[in-house]
Amino acid sequence: MTTKMASQRPLMTCCILGPKRATKIISHGNDVVWVFFVSSRDPFVISFSRRVLCSFAHANKREETRQAEFAARKADYLKEAAQIELERTRVEYEEKKKLAQSQAEIKAQVARYEDELRRKRAQHEHEAQRARNQELVKMQEESAIKLEQLRRQSEEEINEIRRRTEKEKARIEQETMRLQKMADAEAKALELQLSEDVKRRLLIERANAEREKWVQAINTTFEHIGGGLRAILTDQNKLVVAVGGATALAAGIYTTREGARVVWGYVDRILGQPSLIRESSRGKYPWSGVPSRAMSTVTSKLKNGSNLGKDGKGFGDVILNPSLQKRVNQLANATANTKLHQAPFRNMLFYGPPGTGKTMAARELARESGLDYALMTGGDVAPLGSQAVTKIHQLFDWAKKSNRGLLLFIDEADAFLCERNKTYMSEAQRSALNALLFRTGDQSKDIVLALATNRPGDLDSAVADRIDEVLEFPLPGEEERSKLVKLYLDKYIVKAGEKRKGLFSFFRRQPQKIAVKGITDELIREAAAKTDGFSGREIAKLMASVQAAVYGSTECELTPGLFREVVDYKVAEHQQRRKIAGHA
Repeated sequence: MTTKMASQRPLMTCCILGPKRATKIISHGNDVVWVFFVSSRDPFVISFSRRVLCSFAHANKREETRQAEFAARKADYLKEAAQIELERTRVEYEEKKKLAQSQAEIKAQVARYEDELRRKRAQHEHEAQRARNQELVKMQEESAIKLEQLRRQSEEEINEIRRRTEKEKARIEQETMRLQKMADAEAKALELQLSEDVKRRLLIERANAEREKWVQAINTTFEHIGGGLRAILTDQNKLVVAVGGATALAAGIYTTREGARVVWGYVDRILGQPSLIRESSRGKYPWSGVPSRAMSTVTSKLKNGSNLGKDGKGFGDVILNPSLQKRVNQLANATANTKLHQAPFRNMLFYGPPGTGKTMAARELARESGLDYALMTGGDVAPLGSQAVTKIHQLFDWAKKSNRGLLLFIDEADAFLCERNKTYMSEAQRSALNALLFRTGDQSKDIVLALATNRPGDLDSAVADRIDEVLEFPLPGEEERSKLVKLYLDKYIVKAGEKRKGLFSFFRRQPQKIAVKGITDELIREAAAKTDGFSGREIAKLMASVQAAVYGSTECELTPGLFREVVDYKVAEHQQRRKIAGHA
């Protein structure tokens, strides 16, 4: 008996009693079973068969064990498959859940997008509606403006027709009067022509009579003069008396003239107004201007009794910004009450650009407070030379004689009250400054010293120490410029054609009245906006230029076009002057 191994596979053998032959049987998997048929009588075979049977039994056990392992592995595989299936189900559920959430989010986003689209659509419709409303309002406003323009145009045409009708009527009346006068003149000429011979004869007779009368008078006069001269020349005593009388008469006339000149100079120096004064509310002499001073005294008392400046508009042509106006009113009240209570006055300093109303404010402050005022300029002191000190003392002596108190206003004060440390200051100017400092060293109950300057930093420190109130006069703002334009428009344009009043006004030529057309408050505000940087004096000159332009036109009327043209020209001129001043 032989054993055959094939390809190292597991080998299982089995012995079957019978004839000797071998059969190959393949069973499970890779196991190969060889079956041998042997004789049952062979002991070796029997022993071998037993061993084979034991091996077969062991093989069966191993097979069972393998089957059990296979079953366990199969169970594990099934368990793993179940877990995998469970995991797959869970993952599928998670995916479905995420898909549902994604779909919900997409639906929410779609809803939000649709809502946003609806809001945008509504907003767009609202804006379109608002634009349509604005367009409608604009069209209505334009329609109203066009209607107003048509109405104004119609009114202007009606006024123009009325004016032409009136002119034609006046022309017809003038022509009628001219024809009537011509007819009267022709009638008178005819009447004169008829009575010409009679009048000529009467005039000739009257001229002859007058000539004879004058000839007789001249002859008689010369006869008397000739007789007197003959009597004087023939009588020596009469000649001496005549010559002595003529000499005495000439000497008397000369002595009287020179004596009167000396006496008048003395009176003028003692009682008259100092030569430094340019303008004053007092008369040149104490007896001059008594009625006007009495009237102004009564007026000032009435104003003081009626709460001076309570409305803040009691300064006439002086237009200031509200804060400065209030401060000036307070100073006027304080000055009036100071004089009433016999307290010492307070000195003032007004500074600011030229033409801002410093001099006018000082003048009105004196009037409103019931004081006299006197105006002088600092430039008049330097030409006096050595006489400046005497004139300064005369000025203060004259000012102290005012019974009402006097406001002495020195314009351009920096001209002679500048710093004494400057090298170019002459000795006469230094002496004049010292004289003024001497007269203003103490507080006065008779004199209010008011200084005006464009450069307050140039004043001497001692002068600045004597100042109690300092007021800055800035350039007018837009509101003040609008008021100034209205003020000077009324002064130079509206009232330009008013008839003058006075004793000789009848014999003077009356100015032509200016027709004002289309000058509205809006146009005045436009002019005020354009004149930024103008002073009050420049605005007054601007309106004077407007008046000159009106008088230079063919028709004496002020139109918006002419007004704008002059304003633009003066604004450009102002800017050019500023450029020139800046380069200088």
